[in-house]
Amino acid sequence: MLVVAGLAAGCTGGPAGGSAAAGGSASPVATVSATTAPAASSPGATIAPSDATPMPSAATPAPSVAAPTPTTAPSAEAPFRWTALATEGAPPAREDHTWTVDPDGGAAYLFGGRDGSTVFDDLWRFDLAADTWERVSAAGPTGRFGHTATWVEGVGVVVWSGQGGPTTFFDDLWVFDPAAGAWSELPDAGPRPAARYGSCAALDGDGRLWISHGFTADAGRFADTWTYDVAAGSWTEVTPDGQGPVVRCLHDCLWTPDGRLVVYAGQTTGVPAIGDLWALGDGAWTKADGAEPPARQLYGLATVGDTAWVFGGAGADRAKLADLWRLDLGTLGWESVTVPGDGPAGRSGATLVADGTGGRLLLFGGLTADGASAETWSLPLRP
Repeated sequence: MLVVAGLAAGCTGGPAGGSAAAGGSASPVATVSATTAPAASSPGATIAPSDATPMPSAATPAPSVAAPTPTTAPSAEAPFRWTALATEGAPPAREDHTWTVDPDGGAAYLFGGRDGSTVFDDLWRFDLAADTWERVSAAGPTGRFGHTATWVEGVGVVVWSGQGGPTTFFDDLWVFDPAAGAWSELPDAGPRPAARYGSCAALDGDGRLWISHGFTADAGRFADTWTYDVAAGSWTEVTPDGQGPVVRCLHDCLWTPDGRLVVYAGQTTGVPAIGDLWALGDGAWTKADGAEPPARQLYGLATVGDTAWVFGGAGADRAKLADLWRLDLGTLGWESVTVPGDGPAGRSGATLVADGTGGRLLLFGGLTADGASAETWSLPLRP
């Protein structure tokens, strides 16, 4: 691991980068029926990305959004409730790491992250059948947090960007090939996106890697969008003209089955958390209508077919969230999901992945009110 003393965060200051969407603040309030999202575990807790540098205080707090009425999942063979898995041999506690499923290899690979001023460069393999962790010994990328990691079929786990220290931001591309058990750096000749932290990445149906938005200390926040052609080893900027998502970081994105890039939530200049959702299709951004979950940043996101699942994050009031939401990737409509019994405490900077073979969601790590976590949780996928 790499230890950086006095680590300052990304995404907490500097001028806005790129061009902002109209308004430059959180999305409008959606009025819906009367049930509020589950309470956060620690109101007033300081959120990631930095314990050393506090988040900017918003001149105008992000609006609170009423949540649709929670729906309890029907019973199935496996009880619909969170289960804490054994943590013996698990990676050290951390936040702002990545966890990426190899669907053919029966494993999920965890890389990097941080715990306070400790920045990790380690790689771990989680066996999806045995629920066991194993550290992978392979020299690779410099320690970092706030990077992206995406599974590319026939290539491996592709890691891009991230932050390693107060003024250290990365724009490099690496791939871990599980078959070879080794890292290698990918070519990226020509124009490329600026180094950044807190961006997002998603793979389209043609095998191109899409990235959008993010933050760096020098340029502030970005609103640009790029694609990386893995076969050609080159980047192309595809930022559309016209209105789009406001500059942001600490968000996430995904590629829908019908061919749209979706960007959700995050943090923008002067507002700790926002909750808008945008879709990029046919060369233009479109903002989704309808009710939204409460604003959040640094949440967990996993996709299963035509559904995305969102867990936790940090809210507009800097509190840690422990709620679960389901997004229909066809309609882009949200549903709040209530899980009976005890579950993970509110947290930000955790990772959520889908184990398709096991029919479940898995959650690891994150920053709770009590500090960084090394917990692994399992939740059966809703039928």
